[in-house]
Amino acid sequence: MNNGHCDFSPMKQTLKEEIRQVISALQDNLEAMGDENYCLLGNFEKIKDKFIYIDMKAATFYLNCYLSPFTDKYPELSTCVQNLSNLRHGGLIVIQRGDPLDSLIQPGISIGAELTHSLLESIFFPGNPLHDGAVLVSQNQIVSAANVLPLSDRSTGGKKLGTRHRSALGLSERSDALVLVVSEETGRVSFALNGKLYPINTHGPI
Repeated sequence: MNNGHCDFSPMKQTLKEEIRQVISALQDNLEAMGDENYCLLGNFEKIKDKFIYIDMKAATFYLNCYLSPFTDKYPELSTCVQNLSNLRHGGLIVIQRGDPLDSLIQPGISIGAELTHSLLESIFFPGNPLHDGAVLVSQNQIVSAANVLPLSDRSTGGKKLGTRHRSALGLSERSDALVLVVSEETGRVSFALNGKLYPINTHGPI
């Protein structure tokens, strides 16, 4: 496993350039407001979409950095959540980092197998008895499935969170674990870390 620090320089440079493009677009719109016949609504929508894209792109990069010291299986995890997202299969994957989790997780069924995307996807296949709980990953192993996580009482942006997202936040509030969540309703992928939830890009490998 890679114990070195990620080089954030290329990502920061890319983000700076994309943020400059957004600032330039906002400046153009500010100047266009002088024309009463010019409607800005479509432009604002494009700028908002660009902000969301930048946010997700950064989150994808940071996710890899947060995981690389603790597992070599980032490509397998990436493929898994991409496929779950496309199929709208819900998923909840805990990656143990530095903190012990025994006292925080209600244990499910022991697996003890090497992490592969196909095994993870089969666990979360609807109808599988193990698909409702969380999978626990430690280093390159799937330790167990159908684990129960502590729930968070928080909401995000005024919206009530589903059980998977509340579970992901709940564990991340109490430990340094990173928790991947795939929404069954929308197919959106997020990760929880340090009590915060971050959306990630699922258009192509994450």
